[in-house]
Amino acid sequence: MPISNPETKLEQLKDLFSRMERALIAYSGGIDSSLVAKIAYDILGDRALAVTAVSPSLLPEELAEAKLQAKYIGIRHELVSTQEMENPEYTSNPINRCYFCKSELHDTLKPLAQRQGYFYVVDGVNSDDLQDYRPGIQAAKERGSRSPLAEIGVSKAEVREMARHLGLAWWNKPAQPCLSSRFPYGEEITVAKLHRVGRAEIYLRQLGYQNLRVRSQGDTAKIELPASDIQQFVLNTDLAQVITAFKEFGFSFVTLDLEGYRSGKLNELITAK
Repeated sequence: MPISNPETKLEQLKDLFSRMERALIAYSGGIDSSLVAKIAYDILGDRALAVTAVSPSLLPEELAEAKLQAKYIGIRHELVSTQEMENPEYTSNPINRCYFCKSELHDTLKPLAQRQGYFYVVDGVNSDDLQDYRPGIQAAKERGSRSPLAEIGVSKAEVREMARHLGLAWWNKPAQPCLSSRFPYGEEITVAKLHRVGRAEIYLRQLGYQNLRVRSQGDTAKIELPASDIQQFVLNTDLAQVITAFKEFGFSFVTLDLEGYRSGKLNELITAK
């Protein structure tokens, strides 16, 4: 649903950044952080810096898009490597896995910001994120990070409307959380597992499906598509070819989730307990 006052909230965000003077943006290339990067650059110019964390949980294709988007915005863009895969508290995939991921991220970004004279580290958390189970938000807050979208009360729908209003061509880009979110809590995460999930999702996107997830459960891939796409997928896709491709990626079994795709589906298992 379009928002009625995009200009009002945009002005509030601009005012917020004008009072920051210098800001480092935790920039994944997703629509939330790219909107924050756009507004920060429009207000601060060279006093804004976008930084993308590179690790096995980020698809190379997503990194390439993040670079192109930053170039389009005009903001200076740097890459840093994060080492969450070396932390067993992360790779064991507990229900608060995201806490350890964001701890690693902000433990990397905060000293970088201090060395380069950036007074604030900001992220793309929006007001809807506060309603979901997001332990990473707490990790960011503990390290002094700010979330301008959440502070102003900007929802996900409003983020997209604002991005379109500002002329960002990717305003309707599907959400793409880190690949570790494809595994049920308690299943160990490895680089090889991340790689096969990533390859599988890229394969399906190349077939024309954009809103999707490939969940990994042991050696089984579970394809999640919007309910409206399931019939088309079954009738118009060479399923045997999909199975062959997924097995080449490293899966032993391939299934289709008849409930359809819903963002944050694995978190529903937590709230149901």
